[in-house]
Amino acid sequence: MPTDVRLMTATANALFVLAALAFAGLALSWLVRLPMFSIRGVEVDGDVGRNNVATIRSYAVSRLAGNFFTMNLAKSREAFESVPWVRRAVVSRVWPNRIAVQLEEHKPVALWGDDKLVNAQGEVFEANLGDVEEDNLPLLEGPHDSARQMLELYAELVAPFQAIEAHVDTLVLSDRGTWRADLDTGAQVELGRGTPAEVLARTQRFVATLSQVTSKYQRPFQFADLRHNDGYAIRLKGVTTSPVVVPTPVKRPARPATPVTKPAATTTPANRPAANTTSANRPAANTTSANRPAGQTAPATTPAAN
Repeated sequence: MPTDVRLMTATANALFVLAALAFAGLALSWLVRLPMFSIRGVEVDGDVGRNNVATIRSYAVSRLAGNFFTMNLAKSREAFESVPWVRRAVVSRVWPNRIAVQLEEHKPVALWGDDKLVNAQGEVFEANLGDVEEDNLPLLEGPHDSARQMLELYAELVAPFQAIEAHVDTLVLSDRGTWRADLDTGAQVELGRGTPAEVLARTQRFVATLSQVTSKYQRPFQFADLRHNDGYAIRLKGVTTSPVVVPTPVKRPARPATPVTKPAATTTPANRPAANTTSANRPAANTTSANRPAGQTAPATTPAAN
């Protein structure tokens, strides 16, 4: 076959294929736009205890676009995750004109600041606090990216404080890394700096010896400062002193006695009239004994704070 004939045949075949592809594309485009493929139903399953049909329709269904073939599943998932209390949504197509949605709701375990919540995964989320059914949620206050770390430490502190019949109402982490716990008894505990493991160990030592002090004075504690190397300082209710519990007692060094110097005798020569001298009577040192009230202990020397 001549070369020009083969070239014409190949060109005709290519044009035929292109025309067939174009026709198939048009047919497919027409097919996917048929009304039968428009989304006509949404099946919602999973955690739906805090939402109803009206809420889901208002936040998510109204934002869905496209039909069975053209719907963007990623954007549809974002629409359902915008519903209050929804943590995660999984969206899938159901032939020929439906979609199925699996929802996972947030489970609040703590309050975060004034108007937010923390879920069981340590994630901060926004929701209507009036919808919270859980009672006695602790309050966490700290840097925006510290919620998970604070939740983990809070969970570790529950058992030690239960040993002294107390519960952590508020756990605070400052920007400088200092921890503080406010208890339901009204007491406040400065936990100091360090990793959660170090703070936990410090707290366990504190609760293990606290009863030795409170039983001696028969009074509950109002404040404790654990930011000391060798112990802690506490303030008891109704007691103004703040004794420091340390592993070994600190003895105050004895004050050295003040030497008493007698004045030298004055001698007058015989051929010189005696000088008219007046003896200066030095008054005795005015010492006052510090009478401490019964039941109070003088403050011990406090070790340097961490």
